Amino acid sequence: MKIYYFDNSATSSPKPESVYSSVEIAIREYNANPGRAGHRKALEVARKIYEVREKVAHFFGVKNSLNVAFTANATESLNFAIKGAIPKGAHVITTNFEHNSSLRPLYSIRDEKEVKLTFINTYLELEKSITSETKAVVMNHISNVNGTIQDIKQVGAICKKNGILFILDASQSAGYIDIDMERDNIDILCLTGHKSLFGIQGIGAICIREGIHIDPILEGGTGSFSKLSRQPKEMPEMLESGTVNTPGIMSLGAGLDFIKKIGIDNIKAHEDELTSKFLKGLETLDKVNVYKSFTENQAPVISINIEGIDAGDLSNILDEEFGILVRPGYHCAPLAHKAIGTYELGTVRFSFGFFNTEDEIEYLLQSLKNITLQI
Repeated sequence: MKIYYFDNSATSSPKPESVYSSVEIAIREYNANPGRAGHRKALEVARKIYEVREKVAHFFGVKNSLNVAFTANATESLNFAIKGAIPKGAHVITTNFEHNSSLRPLYSIRDEKEVKLTFINTYLELEKSITSETKAVVMNHISNVNGTIQDIKQVGAICKKNGILFILDASQSAGYIDIDMERDNIDILCLTGHKSLFGIQGIGAICIREGIHIDPILEGGTGSFSKLSRQPKEMPEMLESGTVNTPGIMSLGAGLDFIKKIGIDNIKAHEDELTSKFLKGLETLDKVNVYKSFTENQAPVISINIEGIDAGDLSNILDEEFGILVRPGYHCAPLAHKAIGTYELGTVRFSFGFFNTEDEIEYLLQSLKNITLQI
Protein backbone atom coordinates (compact mmCIF):
# COMPACT_ATOMS: atom_id res chain seq x y z
CA MET A 1 0.00 0.00 0.00
CA LYS A 2 1.26 3.46 -0.87
CA ILE A 3 1.82 5.76 2.10
CA TYR A 4 0.41 9.30 2.17
CA TYR A 5 2.16 11.40 4.78
CA PHE A 6 0.24 14.35 6.22
CA ASP A 7 2.00 14.76 9.56
CA ASN A 8 4.54 17.43 8.66
CA SER A 9 3.73 19.45 11.80
CA ALA A 10 5.33 16.65 13.78
CA THR A 11 8.30 16.25 11.46
CA SER A 12 8.71 16.81 7.74
CA SER A 13 8.92 13.71 5.58
CA PRO A 14 10.53 13.00 3.22
CA LYS A 15 13.66 15.14 3.43
CA PRO A 16 15.54 16.53 0.43
CA GLU A 17 18.17 14.11 -0.86
CA SER A 18 20.85 16.63 0.02
CA VAL A 19 19.85 16.38 3.69
CA TYR A 20 20.30 12.60 3.72
CA SER A 21 23.71 13.01 2.06
CA SER A 22 24.79 15.67 4.56
CA VAL A 23 24.14 13.34 7.50
CA GLU A 24 26.13 10.51 5.94
CA ILE A 25 29.03 12.86 5.19
CA ALA A 26 28.91 14.19 8.76
CA ILE A 27 29.08 10.68 10.21
CA ARG A 28 31.77 9.43 7.82
CA GLU A 29 33.99 12.48 7.39
CA TYR A 30 33.24 15.09 10.06
CA ASN A 31 33.34 12.70 12.98
CA ALA A 32 35.77 14.48 15.30
CA ASN A 33 34.67 16.58 18.26
CA PRO A 34 34.61 20.29 17.35
CA GLY A 35 36.20 22.70 19.80
CA ARG A 36 37.70 19.89 21.87
CA ALA A 37 41.08 19.68 20.14
CA GLY A 38 43.40 21.56 17.82
CA HIS A 39 44.06 18.77 15.32
CA ARG A 40 42.98 19.07 11.71
CA LYS A 41 39.82 16.99 11.92
CA ALA A 42 38.49 18.89 14.94
CA LEU A 43 39.24 22.21 13.25
CA GLU A 44 37.60 21.05 10.03
CA VAL A 45 34.39 20.11 11.86
CA ALA A 46 34.43 23.40 13.76
CA ARG A 47 34.61 25.28 10.46
CA LYS A 48 31.66 23.34 9.06
CA ILE A 49 29.58 24.08 12.15
CA TYR A 50 30.50 27.76 11.94
CA GLU A 51 29.35 27.79 8.30
CA VAL A 52 25.92 26.52 9.35
CA ARG A 53 25.81 29.05 12.19
CA GLU A 54 26.37 31.74 9.56
CA LYS A 55 23.62 30.28 7.35
CA VAL A 56 21.14 30.35 10.23
CA ALA A 57 22.08 33.94 11.07
CA HIS A 58 21.67 35.07 7.46
CA PHE A 59 18.40 33.19 7.00
CA PHE A 60 16.77 34.73 10.09
CA GLY A 61 18.32 38.20 10.07
CA VAL A 62 20.65 37.75 13.06
CA LYS A 63 23.32 40.46 12.89
CA ASN A 64 26.00 38.48 14.72
CA SER A 65 26.21 34.76 13.95
CA LEU A 66 27.77 34.13 17.36
CA ASN A 67 24.33 34.91 18.81
CA VAL A 68 23.07 31.68 17.26
CA ALA A 69 23.38 28.68 19.58
CA PHE A 70 22.52 25.13 18.55
CA THR A 71 20.15 23.19 20.79
CA ALA A 72 18.48 19.79 20.69
CA ASN A 73 15.10 21.20 19.66
CA ALA A 74 12.71 24.13 20.11
CA THR A 75 11.76 22.85 23.56
CA GLU A 76 15.30 23.31 24.79
CA SER A 77 15.49 26.73 23.12
CA LEU A 78 12.23 27.84 24.73
CA ASN A 79 13.37 26.66 28.15
CA PHE A 80 16.53 28.74 27.77
CA ALA A 81 14.48 31.77 26.72
CA ILE A 82 11.62 31.54 29.21
CA LYS A 83 13.53 30.40 32.29
CA GLY A 84 16.67 32.36 31.52
CA ALA A 85 15.40 35.72 30.29
CA ILE A 86 12.13 36.45 32.12
CA PRO A 87 12.68 38.09 35.53
CA LYS A 88 11.04 37.16 38.80
CA GLY A 89 7.63 38.72 39.42
CA ALA A 90 7.12 39.74 35.79
CA HIS A 91 3.84 39.82 33.92
CA VAL A 92 3.96 37.73 30.73
CA ILE A 93 1.46 37.65 27.87
CA THR A 94 1.13 34.45 25.89
CA THR A 95 -1.55 32.73 23.81
CA ASN A 96 -4.00 29.89 24.15
CA PHE A 97 -2.39 28.27 21.12
CA GLU A 98 0.98 27.57 22.73
CA HIS A 99 2.58 24.14 22.63
CA ASN A 100 3.59 22.52 25.92
CA SER A 101 7.19 23.39 25.01
CA SER A 102 6.23 26.94 26.00
CA LEU A 103 3.37 26.28 28.40
CA ARG A 104 5.26 24.06 30.83
CA PRO A 105 8.26 26.40 31.23
CA LEU A 106 5.79 29.27 31.64
CA TYR A 107 3.89 27.39 34.35
CA SER A 108 7.25 26.60 35.96
CA ILE A 109 8.25 30.26 36.28
CA ARG A 110 4.70 31.08 37.38
CA ASP A 111 5.13 28.68 40.29
CA GLU A 112 8.82 29.29 41.07
CA LYS A 113 9.38 32.96 40.14
CA GLU A 114 5.94 34.43 40.90
CA VAL A 115 5.39 35.31 37.25
CA LYS A 116 1.85 36.35 36.29
CA LEU A 117 0.43 35.00 33.03
CA THR A 118 -2.23 36.43 30.72
CA PHE A 119 -3.57 34.28 27.88
CA ILE A 120 -4.97 35.71 24.65
CA ASN A 121 -6.18 34.06 21.45
CA THR A 122 -4.58 36.31 18.84
CA TYR A 123 -2.22 39.23 18.41
CA LEU A 124 -5.27 41.52 18.06
CA GLU A 125 -5.77 41.26 21.85
CA LEU A 126 -2.14 41.99 22.72
CA GLU A 127 -2.01 45.75 23.18
CA LYS A 128 -5.00 45.93 25.53
CA SER A 129 -3.47 43.17 27.69
CA ILE A 130 -0.25 45.07 28.44
CA THR A 131 0.21 46.45 31.95
CA SER A 132 2.98 48.38 33.65
CA GLU A 133 4.34 45.04 34.89
CA THR A 134 4.46 43.35 31.47
CA LYS A 135 8.02 42.26 30.75
CA ALA A 136 7.65 39.66 28.00
CA VAL A 137 5.45 38.26 25.25
CA VAL A 138 5.87 34.55 24.47
CA MET A 139 4.08 33.64 21.27
CA ASN A 140 3.68 30.70 18.93
CA HIS A 141 3.97 32.03 15.36
CA ILE A 142 1.75 29.25 13.99
CA SER A 143 -0.54 26.97 15.97
CA ASN A 144 0.27 23.30 15.53
CA VAL A 145 -3.44 22.49 16.05
CA ASN A 146 -5.43 24.68 13.67
CA GLY A 147 -2.87 26.72 11.76
CA THR A 148 -3.61 30.10 13.37
CA ILE A 149 -0.95 32.55 12.17
CA GLN A 150 -0.02 35.44 14.44
CA ASP A 151 1.14 38.67 12.80
CA ILE A 152 4.64 38.88 14.25
CA LYS A 153 5.43 42.19 12.59
CA GLN A 154 2.62 43.82 14.55
CA VAL A 155 3.58 41.98 17.72
CA GLY A 156 7.21 43.02 17.36
CA ALA A 157 6.26 46.65 16.79
CA ILE A 158 4.03 46.67 19.88
CA CYS A 159 6.73 45.03 22.02
CA LYS A 160 9.38 47.47 20.81
CA LYS A 161 7.14 50.46 21.52
CA ASN A 162 6.48 49.25 25.06
CA GLY A 163 9.97 47.97 25.88
CA ILE A 164 8.76 44.38 26.18
CA LEU A 165 10.83 41.25 25.46
CA PHE A 166 9.47 39.34 22.43
CA ILE A 167 10.14 35.58 22.50
CA LEU A 168 8.92 33.78 19.37
CA ASP A 169 8.33 30.06 18.98
CA ALA A 170 8.84 29.53 15.24
CA SER A 171 8.63 25.73 15.32
CA GLN A 172 5.84 25.60 12.72
CA SER A 173 6.75 28.70 10.72
CA ALA A 174 10.51 28.59 10.17
CA GLY A 175 11.02 27.54 6.56
CA TYR A 176 7.42 28.35 5.60
CA ILE A 177 7.21 32.09 6.39
CA ASP A 178 10.08 34.54 5.96
CA ILE A 179 11.31 35.65 9.41
CA ASP A 180 13.82 38.42 10.05
CA MET A 181 14.71 39.19 13.67
CA GLU A 182 15.71 42.78 12.98
CA ARG A 183 12.81 43.65 10.70
CA ASP A 184 10.25 41.88 12.90
CA ASN A 185 11.71 43.16 16.22
CA ILE A 186 12.15 39.68 17.67
CA ASP A 187 14.37 39.51 20.75
CA ILE A 188 14.69 35.73 21.08
CA LEU A 189 13.86 33.32 18.26
CA CYS A 190 13.39 29.64 19.09
CA LEU A 191 13.60 27.04 16.33
CA THR A 192 13.50 23.36 15.63
CA GLY A 193 15.23 21.94 12.58
CA HIS A 194 13.19 18.85 11.77
CA LYS A 195 9.98 20.42 10.48
CA SER A 196 9.87 22.94 7.61
CA LEU A 197 13.63 23.50 7.76
CA PHE A 198 14.03 19.88 6.54
CA GLY A 199 16.71 18.87 9.06
CA ILE A 200 16.75 15.64 11.03
CA GLN A 201 15.38 15.18 14.55
CA GLY A 202 17.53 16.34 17.43
CA ILE A 203 18.65 19.73 16.16
CA GLY A 204 17.31 23.17 17.02
CA ALA A 205 18.58 26.68 17.55
CA ILE A 206 18.08 29.78 19.65
CA CYS A 207 18.87 33.19 18.17
CA ILE A 208 19.33 36.15 20.50
CA ARG A 209 19.30 39.84 19.71
CA GLU A 210 22.44 41.72 20.75
CA GLY A 211 22.16 43.02 24.33
CA ILE A 212 19.53 40.52 25.54
CA HIS A 213 20.51 38.90 28.84
CA ILE A 214 19.93 35.20 29.47
CA ASP A 215 20.96 33.21 32.53
CA PRO A 216 22.05 29.74 31.34
CA ILE A 217 20.00 26.91 32.81
CA LEU A 218 22.47 24.23 31.68
CA GLU A 219 26.14 24.19 32.58
CA GLY A 220 28.94 21.94 31.49
CA GLY A 221 31.76 21.42 29.05
CA THR A 222 32.16 24.01 26.32
CA GLY A 223 35.60 23.17 24.93
CA SER A 224 36.74 26.67 25.84
CA PHE A 225 36.96 28.81 28.99
CA SER A 226 37.74 25.54 30.77
CA LYS A 227 39.23 27.19 33.86
CA LEU A 228 36.00 29.03 34.69
CA SER A 229 34.08 27.47 37.58
CA ARG A 230 30.73 28.49 36.09
CA GLN A 231 29.27 28.62 32.60
CA PRO A 232 30.89 31.29 30.39
CA LYS A 233 28.71 34.31 29.56
CA GLU A 234 29.89 34.59 25.96
CA MET A 235 27.72 33.31 23.13
CA PRO A 236 27.40 30.72 21.76
CA GLU A 237 29.27 28.80 24.49
CA MET A 238 26.88 30.18 27.10
CA LEU A 239 24.07 28.02 25.68
CA GLU A 240 26.04 25.16 24.14
CA SER A 241 27.06 22.77 26.89
CA GLY A 242 28.39 19.39 25.89
CA THR A 243 29.15 17.92 22.48
CA VAL A 244 27.07 19.45 19.71
CA ASN A 245 25.07 17.35 17.25
CA THR A 246 27.27 17.60 14.17
CA PRO A 247 25.07 15.40 11.89
CA GLY A 248 22.02 17.39 12.94
CA ILE A 249 23.75 20.72 12.37
CA MET A 250 24.93 19.60 8.95
CA SER A 251 21.40 18.47 8.06
CA LEU A 252 20.06 21.87 9.09
CA GLY A 253 22.58 23.57 6.85
CA ALA A 254 21.56 21.36 3.93
CA GLY A 255 17.90 22.11 4.63
CA LEU A 256 18.56 25.85 4.56
CA ASP A 257 20.42 25.47 1.27
CA PHE A 258 17.45 23.59 -0.19
CA ILE A 259 14.99 26.30 0.90
CA LYS A 260 17.21 28.99 -0.58
CA LYS A 261 17.40 27.07 -3.86
CA ILE A 262 13.63 26.55 -4.13
CA GLY A 263 12.68 29.92 -2.62
CA ILE A 264 10.70 30.24 0.59
CA ASP A 265 7.93 32.14 -1.22
CA ASN A 266 7.58 29.25 -3.68
CA ILE A 267 7.42 26.74 -0.84
CA LYS A 268 4.74 28.77 0.92
CA ALA A 269 2.71 29.22 -2.28
CA HIS A 270 2.71 25.46 -2.91
CA GLU A 271 1.67 24.56 0.63
CA ASP A 272 -1.00 27.28 0.63
CA GLU A 273 -2.44 25.88 -2.59
CA LEU A 274 -2.68 22.42 -1.06
CA THR A 275 -4.36 23.88 2.03
CA SER A 276 -6.90 25.81 -0.02
CA LYS A 277 -7.73 22.72 -2.07
CA PHE A 278 -8.21 20.67 1.09
CA LEU A 279 -10.46 23.24 2.76
CA LYS A 280 -12.62 23.62 -0.34
CA GLY A 281 -12.97 19.88 -0.56
CA LEU A 282 -13.97 19.58 3.09
CA GLU A 283 -16.85 21.99 2.45
CA THR A 284 -18.46 19.35 0.24
CA LEU A 285 -18.40 16.63 2.91
CA ASP A 286 -21.19 15.97 5.39
CA LYS A 287 -20.62 15.36 9.09
CA VAL A 288 -17.15 16.94 9.08
CA ASN A 289 -16.31 19.64 11.61
CA VAL A 290 -13.36 21.78 10.50
CA TYR A 291 -11.23 23.87 12.88
CA LYS A 292 -9.44 26.67 11.02
CA SER A 293 -7.24 29.61 11.91
CA PHE A 294 -8.48 32.23 14.38
CA THR A 295 -6.82 34.93 12.26
CA GLU A 296 -7.20 36.01 8.65
CA ASN A 297 -4.32 33.81 7.48
CA GLN A 298 -4.31 30.00 7.44
CA ALA A 299 -1.20 27.83 7.71
CA PRO A 300 -1.08 24.30 6.21
CA VAL A 301 -2.24 22.82 9.53
CA ILE A 302 -5.91 21.90 9.86
CA SER A 303 -7.82 19.86 12.43
CA ILE A 304 -11.11 18.07 11.86
CA ASN A 305 -13.52 15.70 13.49
CA ILE A 306 -16.08 13.47 11.81
CA GLU A 307 -19.33 13.19 13.75
CA GLY A 308 -19.76 9.76 15.27
CA ILE A 309 -16.10 8.71 14.99
CA ASP A 310 -13.52 9.04 17.73
CA ALA A 311 -10.43 10.98 16.64
CA GLY A 312 -8.14 8.05 17.42
CA ASP A 313 -10.40 5.64 15.52
CA LEU A 314 -10.49 7.95 12.50
CA SER A 315 -6.71 8.14 12.47
CA ASN A 316 -6.47 4.35 12.60
CA ILE A 317 -8.98 3.93 9.77
CA LEU A 318 -7.07 6.38 7.59
CA ASP A 319 -3.83 4.54 8.28
CA GLU A 320 -4.98 0.94 8.02
CA GLU A 321 -7.49 1.25 5.16
CA PHE A 322 -6.08 4.12 3.10
CA GLY A 323 -2.38 4.41 3.98
CA ILE A 324 -2.90 7.98 5.22
CA LEU A 325 -0.71 9.05 8.13
CA VAL A 326 -2.03 11.83 10.41
CA ARG A 327 -2.01 12.69 14.10
CA PRO A 328 -5.01 12.42 16.42
CA GLY A 329 -5.35 13.68 19.99
CA TYR A 330 -4.35 16.90 21.72
CA HIS A 331 -1.06 17.67 19.95
CA CYS A 332 0.70 18.79 23.16
CA ALA A 333 -1.45 21.94 23.12
CA PRO A 334 -4.31 21.55 25.61
CA LEU A 335 -5.33 25.21 25.74
CA ALA A 336 -5.70 25.30 21.95
CA HIS A 337 -8.27 22.55 22.20
CA LYS A 338 -10.14 24.51 24.84
CA ALA A 339 -10.10 27.51 22.50
CA ILE A 340 -11.54 25.58 19.54
CA GLY A 341 -13.99 23.57 21.65
CA THR A 342 -12.40 20.13 21.34
CA TYR A 343 -10.92 19.71 24.82
CA GLU A 344 -13.01 16.60 25.48
CA LEU A 345 -12.67 15.21 21.95
CA GLY A 346 -9.25 15.99 20.55
CA THR A 347 -9.00 16.26 16.79
CA VAL A 348 -7.41 14.65 13.77
CA ARG A 349 -4.72 16.95 12.37
CA PHE A 350 -3.62 17.17 8.76
CA SER A 351 -0.41 19.10 8.09
CA PHE A 352 0.98 19.49 4.61
CA GLY A 353 4.55 19.91 3.43
CA PHE A 354 6.48 20.85 0.32
CA PHE A 355 6.64 17.29 -0.99
CA ASN A 356 2.88 16.71 -0.83
CA THR A 357 1.00 16.97 -4.14
CA GLU A 358 -2.45 17.98 -5.34
CA ASP A 359 -3.11 14.37 -6.36
CA GLU A 360 -2.47 13.34 -2.76
CA ILE A 361 -4.97 15.92 -1.53
CA GLU A 362 -7.57 14.57 -3.96
CA TYR A 363 -6.95 11.05 -2.66
CA LEU A 364 -7.24 12.30 0.93
CA LEU A 365 -10.57 14.01 0.23
CA GLN A 366 -11.95 10.96 -1.54
CA SER A 367 -10.88 8.77 1.38
CA LEU A 368 -12.63 11.05 3.88
CA LYS A 369 -15.73 11.05 1.68
CA ASN A 370 -15.76 7.23 1.63
CA ILE A 371 -15.57 7.21 5.43
CA THR A 372 -18.42 9.72 5.85
CA LEU A 373 -20.65 7.72 3.47
CA GLN A 374 -20.30 4.65 5.70
CA ILE A 375 -21.51 6.35 8.87
